This record gives sequence, C-alpha cells and structure tokens, in this order.
Amino acid sequence: TTTEAVGDTPEIRKYKKKFTSDILCAALWGVNLLIGTEAGLMLLDRSGQGKVYTLISRRRFQQMEVLEGQNILVTISGKKNKIRVFYLSWLNNKIFKKEVNEKRAGWVNVGELEGCVHFKIVKYEKIKFLVIALLDSIEIYAWAPKPYHKFMAFKSFTDLANKPQIVDLLVEEGQRLKVVYGSNCGFHAIDVDTTSIYDLYIPSHTQLPITPHTIVVLPNSNQMQLLLCYDNEGVYVDTGGRISKNVILQWGELPTSVAYISTGQVMGWGNKAIEIRAAETGHLDGVFMHKKAQKLKFLCERNDKEHSKKTHVKNSKQKYACPLNVTEDTCKKL
Repeated sequence: TTTEAVGDTPEIRKYKKKFTSDILCAALWGVNLLIGTEAGLMLLDRSGQGKVYTLISRRRFQQMEVLEGQNILVTISGKKNKIRVFYLSWLNNKIFKKEVNEKRAGWVNVGELEGCVHFKIVKYEKIKFLVIALLDSIEIYAWAPKPYHKFMAFKSFTDLANKPQIVDLLVEEGQRLKVVYGSNCGFHAIDVDTTSIYDLYIPSHTQLPITPHTIVVLPNSNQMQLLLCYDNEGVYVDTGGRISKNVILQWGELPTSVAYISTGQVMGWGNKAIEIRAAETGHLDGVFMHKKAQKLKFLCERNDKEHSKKTHVKNSKQKYACPLNVTEDTCKKL
C-alpha cells in the first residue's frame, strides 16, 4: 500500500514479502534494499513493484553495509562468520544476468578473520576504517585505495576481558582514535595510541547481563559525548567515562532494536510502537503505534547529501528507514 505525502506528512510505502528463512540484516543500495537471510542474499527492488531477486544462495548473512564509492558490500557471512567483501558491480551483473569476463572474483575475504560478531565502518577525512568485534578481540582495518583496493590491517587488540557485542570507532577532536564497545556487562573504551583499556559505563542498578543496543556519538561534540543505549534505557557519558548529563533516556517499552538517525534522533522499535526520541535530551518526539503486535529486529537508515545526489532525491533530508520482521519486509520511507 502507498500513502502519498501531504504537506509535512511522511510518505509511507510498505512492501510485503514472505521469506522462507529468517531475515538477519539489510542495507540500502541506492533506493533498493539488500536483504541478508539465513539462506542467502536478496535484493528488494523498491524502484519498481517490490520484486525480490536472489543474488547469492546457501550462505548466511549476519551483517552488511554498502560502500558505493568503493564499489563494495561489506558483510559478516558464512558458517564461520567471516568478513567477506562483495563487489557491487558483480552483484549488479547477477541482477541483470550479464555475462562479464572479469578476471577477478566477485568477492574477497578480509584477512583470515573468523567468528566476527559486529563491525562498524567509520569515515575520517579520506580514510575509511573498518573496526571489527570478534569473540574476545577487536581488529581495525583501513581501506587502501588503488592500486590495492582492499582493507588492510591497521591495529589489533586481543584477549579482551569483556567480550565485545557491538563496536564503534571515534576520532576525538579530529586527532585521537578511540575504540568504544559494548559487552554484556557494560561499555568500554580503548585508546588506540596507548592501547589502554578502561570502562566507560557499568550499570549498577540493573541485573547482569545487559543487552547493548547502540553507541550514539552526539553531534557537535568533537566525538567526545556519547549516548549509550542498552536494555530499556540510555545514559549520557563522555569518552573519559564520566556521566555528562543527569538524564536517563527511558523507553516506554523494551525495544527490540535501537538506531540513531541523522536528524539527531534515536528510534526504538518495541513490540507495540515505534518511539522517536531526541538524542541530545531523550525527550519523546513522536510515537507510531503498530496495527498489530510485531517484533521488529532492526532498522537501516540512510540520509546524507552524497547519497541524495547520487540517487537524484530532490530533498536531501529524506530518510529511508527499513524495519524488518523475520517473515515479512515492511519498508518505510519516512
């Protein structure tokens, strides 16, 4: 169904498709949606009638992100949870079934990494870092442009006492690199230069283990102020581990997923509603009730001027927010 935009009312488009295996991840490629499942990689054509193309079968996709400028799709995939990079041009040829005599393979693994849990791609000036959480270690790779055109090893932190579940990389004041990660007992940081590890925030009022949702770097803070979201709440700390605001972001219901969007807001997906809150204050900006109780696993959002220019979107402030159910894809353009 399609609802046309009227004034400031958001345009909402829904696509329904039954999948035979669980949806684990997704990433926007232009206006279209790549969908990773237990059984393969698919593409939802959002520019047409919502047709779904199978690109790769018999491979499990846990997480992925598109880098159009580098012509790559970065994934955690396969039985051994490797970081595997697929070339977008190769995937594109599979959609249009073009016979192309390329000398290189359609994909390449990053290092010999196995058992990857989560990754984050961070852009700093002209460098793109790939920071990877493994079972008890964190690896940082940097993108090497032509003639290499691949991610190359940069830093490694092993034998971590707290097993990382989510990970991010900060560039404080444009100079100092810090790894920030969440575990089942709290949030921690690593100074990349000194390799020193310290706790950012350990909840004292809740029973362990916790579920870390997301690490939000607050805008206009020189990447030194954070909102750490876990379980049913979020806390404000600086990168030194000090509480920076005497405020706790409290969700109306326990979210199954939390995501930051580039309007300076966080969205929490609960069983009965979608809550939108201001990242800076935690104040409730809006609520969208579900018509029926449903468990939404995650959100992928894209809103930057470079993307808008490439895809010829008239309004660069348009956002694509795609929550996925395990049996049905509901894609909303908010």
